[in-house]
Amino acid sequence: MDLTLDDARSFLARTPAVLRAMVTGLPDRWLDVNEGEGTFTVRDVLGHLVTGEGAAEGADWIPRFRLILEHGEARPFVAFDRTMFRRRWGGASAPELLDAFAAARAESLALFDGFALTPADFARTGTHPDFGRVTLGQLLATWVAHDFTHISQITRVIAKQYGEAVGPWRERLRVVRG
Repeated sequence: MDLTLDDARSFLARTPAVLRAMVTGLPDRWLDVNEGEGTFTVRDVLGHLVTGEGAAEGADWIPRFRLILEHGEARPFVAFDRTMFRRRWGGASAPELLDAFAAARAESLALFDGFALTPADFARTGTHPDFGRVTLGQLLATWVAHDFTHISQITRVIAKQYGEAVGPWRERLRVVRG
């Protein structure tokens, strides 16, 4: 399917509400489970999403759009620290994280709108520290897919807790198997 600005923005705008609906009211025992050593908890995913947003130093999406628009491939993206949320948001409650993410996403979308992108901008290029040359269109599609990845991850982390409880249906429920 072709990437469109309207679709991408629509999906990005929905993510805070989707996450709020998924995790509001969950007790800590559900927010702090993971899929094993070195994996994210639900709370970790929320913290990770917060730190990727906005225009703050160390954020992921908006600074990379700016680099492509202002410098093209001349200045590579700064590497994103996927676990920096632990320093800033470690121990934060789900409501704090959800509110922070909603505010940061609103800021990101306002800045994104200010870029006044057109489909022609999708071909503009930048330099990723691991992947090399990337396009603005790929960055936008990745931002959307990143949201879906983490929504799916939260669903999977929670569902896996019922892996044994579902009994013989386990073979038909990929979400509880991994």
